[in-house]
Amino acid sequence: MDDNNINEFTANFARLTQLLVDRCDQLEQRIDHNGGSANSSNNTAKQHGLFEIRELSREELGPLWELLKDPTVGDILINSPKLVYIERNGKLEKTNVTFESNEQLLEIAVNIAHAAGKEFDLNRPYLDTRLIDGSRLNIVAPPLSLDGVSMSIRKFPTTMITLDTLVEYGSMDQNIADFLKICARSRINTLVVGGTGSGKTTMLNCIAQHISPDERIVTIEDAAELRLPIEHKVRLETKPKFANSPDYYEVTIRDLMINALRMRPDRIIVGETRGAEAFDMIQAMNTGHEGSMTTIHANSPRDALQRLESMINIGVPTMAAMGIKQRICSALDLIVMVSRMDDGSRKITYVTEIVGMEGEIIATQDLFKFEEGQKDANGRVTGKFKQANIMPKFAKKCFKYGFQAQLNQIFGIGNPTIPATPTSPTFNPSPAPTAPSGGFGFFGKSNK
Repeated sequence: MDDNNINEFTANFARLTQLLVDRCDQLEQRIDHNGGSANSSNNTAKQHGLFEIRELSREELGPLWELLKDPTVGDILINSPKLVYIERNGKLEKTNVTFESNEQLLEIAVNIAHAAGKEFDLNRPYLDTRLIDGSRLNIVAPPLSLDGVSMSIRKFPTTMITLDTLVEYGSMDQNIADFLKICARSRINTLVVGGTGSGKTTMLNCIAQHISPDERIVTIEDAAELRLPIEHKVRLETKPKFANSPDYYEVTIRDLMINALRMRPDRIIVGETRGAEAFDMIQAMNTGHEGSMTTIHANSPRDALQRLESMINIGVPTMAAMGIKQRICSALDLIVMVSRMDDGSRKITYVTEIVGMEGEIIATQDLFKFEEGQKDANGRVTGKFKQANIMPKFAKKCFKYGFQAQLNQIFGIGNPTIPATPTSPTFNPSPAPTAPSGGFGFFGKSNK
């Protein structure tokens, strides 16, 4: 970078940061309609949770408005004013949408922050929040973002996706869907794993829809994305620490986990486990909150267990490695692996159960798995869902809820009263369902 470019960058940076300061001051002054202190009223509302997310107008969102209203768009990725990408049908594509300048992008970012009641200024030039429709949004501004304001938006599906919907999309077969419904109703402790953008939250939503309406559910998330059709639920959301509000304390997922245990929940559902709260989640599963669920980033079921061990070790560094593994083995029943395929579609690639300890290793067995084949003429991933003719170890728990006949039918076992050992199960293949035309969203078909 030569001297001219350095000077230009420095000038642009100074202009953007000053604009951010001025814009924040202007919006804070608008809050005080009664002549009092704008900062005081805004902070008081935030401290007491009285700040509700409001809907943004077309003028406040600018060119972003059209992308947010387009039902075929999944993700919106803004790298700079002239470089905007979207995800449609599982594939990224560059758009013709542009913004006038970094200043316009910054003004939109500040509008979003204040509509959500979140702090966004030079002391905290990044933001993770949600829009009124549930879409999750992340903003990074200078000096953290060197090329100007960057936005990443993951839109929430406008229609409710169910396990049966995913069968139609080809993300799983009917046996997997029926099995996951049984697990949800039978209070099987479940871990949903997958990579970024694989659809973990969507899968968690789909499974949790089959929880009995008689149970009390507490959900905990960084940004509320879960939409459970359950009346008897309490939704909790974390709060970051505001740099300009010394009296406003940060509330983490772990804080909410500890508090949730005092709320008499039948189950606790954590949107994503990524740190020390993993220990509290495992403890909850082991102490009467059966059927609890969470998600974790991982590339395989085995990788998920190793990551879980590491996170628990962060929370309780004095606990022995063997003790951590034993607690995981005692708490977890099932791992559901979601993967994003090369063509952009999402599929259930593994449904794996925890069967016990073998020496110092947590033993698992795959109940279902997806075996990828060759791509078809349209570039779509093909393959088969394979199923083990072996009854899961936790089958007796499902029997107590009246699902013996259904499990017999799914696994084709004549006498399932004695769970099989985890050695060398035999798999029965079934072809992957064909996704219907018009599917879209996290688990929709690919139109490559």
